[in-house]
Amino acid sequence: MKIYIFKSDANSDLRAFAGDLKGIKLPEQFRPWHAIGVIAENRDPPHKLPRAEIERAIDLHGFQLWRKKPQVKSD
Repeated sequence: MKIYIFKSDANSDLRAFAGDLKGIKLPEQFRPWHAIGVIAENRDPPHKLPRAEIERAIDLHGFQLWRKKPQVKSD
């Protein structure tokens, strides 16, 4: 399965994985969503997130949400 990565405009740290390019099942309260990437069937998701759990969430709910960790500034 291809996994599409989306970013929420309503919450700049919120991301989502979905099984379709339009993200039609993504939560409305965080719209608009913008596709920012795709993970091919033979590739690993970013940040060492477990692909099997992502695919299971997509099968059950149509998406999986995740938050981007804030960048730590080094002095």
